[in-house]
Amino acid sequence: MSDGFFVADLAPGVQAGDVVVLMGPEARHAAVVRRLRVGETVVVTDGRGRGIAGEVRAVDPARVEVVVGAILEEPLVTPRITVVQALPKNDRAELAVDLMTEVGVDRIVPWQAARSVVRWTGERGEASRAKWGRVAQEASKQARRLRFPEIAPLASSADVVDLVRASTVALVMHERETVPLAEAPLVGVAECVLVVGPEGGLTDDEVEAFRAAGARTYSLGPTVLRTSTAGAVAIAQVRTLAQAQTAGEVR
Repeated sequence: MSDGFFVADLAPGVQAGDVVVLMGPEARHAAVVRRLRVGETVVVTDGRGRGIAGEVRAVDPARVEVVVGAILEEPLVTPRITVVQALPKNDRAELAVDLMTEVGVDRIVPWQAARSVVRWTGERGEASRAKWGRVAQEASKQARRLRFPEIAPLASSADVVDLVRASTVALVMHERETVPLAEAPLVGVAECVLVVGPEGGLTDDEVEAFRAAGARTYSLGPTVLRTSTAGAVAIAQVRTLAQAQTAGEVR
């Protein structure tokens, strides 16, 4: 089966036998880049948890037709994970968003941390946020996700403190912490905020502010990870830990 494709207006009443049409950039990508052929099976999603699997009926750079074979729905997974990602350098930013999307992040909050080298201001900031959104969309399609992660507006440190204070559980990844993330209590947690610092690390003031707002600091392991990979590793650990702790409670 091919990777997924995106349509913003997937009809609510779509059913088997209907035809879903890809147009514009998606059609061109399917026909020219991916070289889809009639008879191939593809997934098409609206990025909000709904999609279809179907067979390609017609292929043209301006229009691709897919006959619906099955209706797909992606249930909400708990905990819902928000990652506060300190702004990495451009190439590493794309890698961070791509990896976090593949492992199941629900929302990414770009954060202008004190030691972030990159600065989002004015039109550049809007363009950068839009680019993160495009990277997340492409990574979602590659991973066959039916729910695309939300890219929030740029947050200041004060915004992050407010987010931590309002959250049920907030976990800060800190290179000088010795308590492993595996010890975080996640049974029954519906929402989880993960904070990932920049290349230069978190400042003492940032760490203290987050702790004062209710966050706990944890270690991702004995080695220091780059900011571009730390978020994905943290998400994977939290997903696995939450499942294991919940299964233990059920038994």
